[in-house]
Amino acid sequence: MNERQSMTGKWALVTGASSGFGVEFATLLAGVGANLILVARRAEPMEQLAARLRRAHGVQIVVLAMDLSAPDAAAALKARTDAQGLAVDVLINNAGYGLYGNFVEQPLARVTEMLRLNMLSLTELTHLYGCDMARRGSGHILLTASLLGFQGVPGYAAYAASKAYVLHFGEALHAELRPRGVVVTALAPGAATTSFGDVAGQTDKGTLQKLMMTPREVAEIGMRALLRRRSSVVAGWRNGFIVFLNRFTPRAVQRQIFKRVMAGEV
Repeated sequence: MNERQSMTGKWALVTGASSGFGVEFATLLAGVGANLILVARRAEPMEQLAARLRRAHGVQIVVLAMDLSAPDAAAALKARTDAQGLAVDVLINNAGYGLYGNFVEQPLARVTEMLRLNMLSLTELTHLYGCDMARRGSGHILLTASLLGFQGVPGYAAYAASKAYVLHFGEALHAELRPRGVVVTALAPGAATTSFGDVAGQTDKGTLQKLMMTPREVAEIGMRALLRRRSSVVAGWRNGFIVFLNRFTPRAVQRQIFKRVMAGEV
């Protein structure tokens, strides 16, 4: 079965669909005939994306403007899709952001909001839609983790820890749900040409500029891994090589390397 046959007419829910990876996931899914539920805080860019994809691919698209970092947002989203009779076959759990800087100097409310979005909302959505998929005996779930989830990262202490959770959570769920017909894949991107650094407050990227990938490249890697039923994938051979080297590098050395890289010192 090719990608178009497997996705045509199914409903795919994409969070963080107003920019970056989310836009590319939505575009790729529409290209193989999937109907879309686009979710993010900002409605206008999603409406523009929806109009373009409807014209190009003739798919159905529902736009839902929601702040998934708010308490009970996941349950509210599930209630809205249920009320519209939308059975989600593909869940792209992509919404999230980072905060760069010394942890004790970051506003606690902002850190808590980030952790709620990156972990709690992601977990709730995975449970709510994953239960339906398991009952039906089919489904696909992609969780956006990060290269930073493979080690402690000074400057991104809380963010990197949240993505370590996503990575391990996704790999464990892959083993739990695969016998029930549901594929779970954790995607670990590295640096990419998105607004992530601007939102996080990291302006001097140094070496990271050389490692940049486009959002389309990352999304394509994630979708291929999901359709090939992989438990996890690191986006790009350079990032994969970094993860490989981590196996032979003391954790204290890993932290120092990443501290300097994130600070733009190398």
